[in-house]
Formats: sequence, structure tokens, C-alpha cells
Amino acid sequence: MARDDEDYPDELEERLVSEEYKIWKKNTPFLYDLVVTHALEWPSLTVQWLPDRVELPGKDYSTQKLILGTHTSENEQNYLMIAEVQLPLEDSEIDARQCDDRGEAGGFGAAAGKVQVIQLINHEGEVNRARYCPQSPFVLATKTISADVYVFDYSKHPSKPPAEGLCCPDLRLKGHKTEGYGLSWSPFREGHLLSGSDDAQICLWDVHGPLGKGEKTVDAKNIYTGHLGVVEDVAWHSKHEHMFGSVGDDKQLMLWDTRSPSNKSVTAVEAHQAEVNCLAFNPYNEYVLATGSADKNVAIFDIRNLAHRMHTFQNHTEEVFQIGWSPKHETILSSCGADRRVMCWDLSRIGDEQSPEDAEDGPPELLFIHGGHTSKISDFAWNGNDDWVVASVAEDNILQIWQMAENIYMDDAEKDDGKA
Repeated sequence: MARDDEDYPDELEERLVSEEYKIWKKNTPFLYDLVVTHALEWPSLTVQWLPDRVELPGKDYSTQKLILGTHTSENEQNYLMIAEVQLPLEDSEIDARQCDDRGEAGGFGAAAGKVQVIQLINHEGEVNRARYCPQSPFVLATKTISADVYVFDYSKHPSKPPAEGLCCPDLRLKGHKTEGYGLSWSPFREGHLLSGSDDAQICLWDVHGPLGKGEKTVDAKNIYTGHLGVVEDVAWHSKHEHMFGSVGDDKQLMLWDTRSPSNKSVTAVEAHQAEVNCLAFNPYNEYVLATGSADKNVAIFDIRNLAHRMHTFQNHTEEVFQIGWSPKHETILSSCGADRRVMCWDLSRIGDEQSPEDAEDGPPELLFIHGGHTSKISDFAWNGNDDWVVASVAEDNILQIWQMAENIYMDDAEKDDGKA
């Protein structure tokens, strides 16, 4: 941030951000195999790829879908949104894989990576977070501005919402006292949904039965208490169906077992020196867990010994909002935050030798920095179908879909260590 003694700190900040963006834009052909920039009508606080991917014969693109939300102002109607994305196939022309539909000079023409919102569902207040049920991807859960968590089966809602703005979730989930952000569907048990909120509680619901029966509200099956402040995030373990984790403003990382009769955490540790905003279990290694914090750091833990951090990733200059492991590479992790950056990290490069010049750009495990956003990044999502493709959303209404250049992540063992 600009110093207080500057005459116009905001103006200076804006100029710097604009300058950085121009430099980034100029370098995109060298840094990326794909960049799609799309301006949404309102900023989205949430983004997630849906699992379906369609390739039509004779077309040089695949069609995929994203879940988005709105964060409107001045009492404008909010929506849960489904967007359709046309992503150019790997073997189509590289130039065609860069596009910017903001109409800026230097854009690459929007034919290559089309983004179109195809469904709007009325939502009460902004969508804090939206996630699909892995066993039933039409079923979406949303964190709302009220204490309730909403569940929508988007296949049962029209593509254009009723004009009167009525919000009709298929289920309203009861148990919280206030709003929040943490949301996680069980990868093992269909309909088991975890939620963490500002009321310091974690709620667990089973929505699988009620969804088909026409019930409108579901009470929490269990409520877990232990955090002393806002529960910022919750996540199910990727290998153990009874285990989940939570993090919060009390700086704690807690692990829980749903079989425990006490509803108390199994283990807890002070994970950071400030609020912990997010956590993610590694999808391949059952022991590895990552957390991101307002202390600007991303930490790696071994769940067998939470008292000692395995590693700390340091390069963010402001708080870390969200983290996520690559669905296809065990050692790859990304994080985003208030510093307008998505950082990609590679655990396998920790401790690699670096030239002094390389060291100036960050530690060896910092694989890539996505610098295409000019505002705080609220959320990002790895694409489960197309390797190395990421979608990210920022507070300035921008959705970007991007894929770093292949030469960046290719194993460079055959290259000389010095990068010139």
C-alpha cells in the first residue's frame, strides 16, 4: 500500500496497479498457453468448475461450465449463476487461445474462449460461496447473507429467473446463527454437507433424503463447537470419510472425527500468527494439509504431527483468502489473496538451488505468479478436466480462465539449472 504521507495514496496505488497490468498484458504470450478475460456484470465471490466437459465433432473447443454468484450493490437482485465456457482444444492455434472480451486495445478477439451466463437463479443477498455435490453435480449449496445455507437443484430451475425476484431454494438448512463462508460436500457420503460460520459453529447436514421428499427445511444433524471465533473454512478429508478439518479467526486448525460422541475436535493447533482463512487436504497424500492466513503465509502440515509445520510458503504481500491443490499433480498447490495474485507452488522444488537472480523473484518452490487481476481475488478453482487450467474471480467483476505456459511446469531436469 502507498504510505499515508503521500498526497493521494489511492491515486498512486491505482497508477501502480494499472502499470503492473500493462506489463502483465504485454508478457501474456510468453507466460501463458491460455488466457480468457471476461467482465461479469457484478463481482463474484465464488467460482467452481462443474465436472461435465463436452467435445463436439468438428469443433476446435470443448464446452464446460462454471458456478458463479453475484455480489450486487444498491439493492440490485442477486443471483446464483451457471456459465458456459468454450475452451480451445490443446492442438488449436496458440494465438487463438488468448482472448479478452473486455474490448481493450491489445485484446486477442473473443472467439477463442467464450464465456456466457446461461442460467440465473434468484438468490437472497450475495452468494458468499457456492459448491456442487460431487455425487450429484446438479445439486448446489450456497452460503448466504443469512444464517441459512441454501441448496438448489439447478436442473429444476428455469434458465431465466422469475421477475419478482423470489428466491426459492429446494432446501433451507438450519443450524447457524449468522452468515459465513466455509462449505464442503463429503466426497464419500452423498448429501453430507459441512458448513462453518461467523457464529463459531460447524454444522453437518444430510440432505440426500430430504431433497427427493419435497421437504423445505432441514435441521443440522450435528453441530460442532470448539472454535472461539469465526470459522472461516471447513474441508472434508480426501481419503478418510469420517475426518474433516476447520480453521478460524482464533488462529486454530482443528481436526474432527464424525464418529466421536463428544462433538469435540480430535486435535487442535495454533496454525498461524493471525486469522486462518482457508484449508485444503491434499487429494493424493492422506497426511498432507495446507492452510492460508491473514499473516500472508501458506503453511503445510502433516496431520500426524500438527505441532511442527512441514513448510511455509512466503511470497504473498497481503492476506491469503483461498488455497487449492491441483487435482492432477500431488505436489502442486495454489493460493490467492488481497494482493491481486494467484501463486502456484510446487512442493517438489523446495530446497532447489537457485541463482541469485532467480532468488530475487521468489523461493524455488514458487512456480508461477498469475498477475492478471487488478483487484483482490476472492476465489479460484482448478479445472478437473483440462490440466493446469484455472479460473479466478476478483472484486473488480473480472473472471479469468488461464493456463500457464507448458515450459514453466515441464520437468526442467534436462535444462541447465541456471536460467540465464
